[in-house]
Amino acid sequence: MRVGDGTRAVRVDSAGGIAVEILSYPDIGSLLRDPDWSSVAAQARGAAHPLDGLGRTAFAPVVPHPQKIVCVGLNYREHILEMGRDLPEHPTLFAKYADALIGAGDDIVLPRPVAGTVDWEGELALVIGRTVRGVSREEAAEAIAGFTVMNDITVRGHQYRTSQWLQGKTFEGTTPLGPVLVTPDELPAAARITTFVSGVRKQSAPVSDLAFDPAALVGYVSEIVTLRPGDVIATGTPGGVGHASRPPEYLSDGEEVVVTVEGIGAVRNRLRVVDAE
Repeated sequence: MRVGDGTRAVRVDSAGGIAVEILSYPDIGSLLRDPDWSSVAAQARGAAHPLDGLGRTAFAPVVPHPQKIVCVGLNYREHILEMGRDLPEHPTLFAKYADALIGAGDDIVLPRPVAGTVDWEGELALVIGRTVRGVSREEAAEAIAGFTVMNDITVRGHQYRTSQWLQGKTFEGTTPLGPVLVTPDELPAAARITTFVSGVRKQSAPVSDLAFDPAALVGYVSEIVTLRPGDVIATGTPGGVGHASRPPEYLSDGEEVVVTVEGIGAVRNRLRVVDAE
């Protein structure tokens, strides 16, 4: 959470309507690097902030500075079919950089020359809680600290300039991540992910529709690189993206896009188009 001129990890007590500061930890990423992070959070006794008094931009990205942000493309069965592709044998991976991340209520700011093909991709994201490399499915599941919400905002005009997706996926200051991290036991088994654009529902699917579930993704990615506390894996988006519409639909200046995941909350962000300097 943003506090003064910096940030602080907080424990959100929804029942009590407060966010309690976890002293000595500037963000959730730093907290997760403490092997005893769960107990530390449970015992936090810092300043309490009423949730109903927090402003739209109170929450910074739930992990502001992850070492890795690994994203998965085409991982909902419905979306795979929507894009005219076969079900994959292996996950399709690409990366983002931490500079792309923004808070749950921050504006998405893009210069006018690239803002004509801005698309939404609501996603469930997982955050790693322990260091793992080449682990079993059981160990992979145990390495997940929790889940949060991401909107993988994509500039389609750049994404499809080449066969590599990164250039359309990691524009600075465009990817909301938050508002909170919930532990795996707090995520409902039947949770749905839903995306609204200017109040109109565009995406809705159960997270159970994932072709590769969270544990499978952690296991697969950890074959390639060591995953460390605070690393983020975005699990993919369901059907209903604007680019797949006929004709294609994209976000306009001032439009609000909201992504919700049951049991976690929502990221709510407006596109703001600015003149290039």
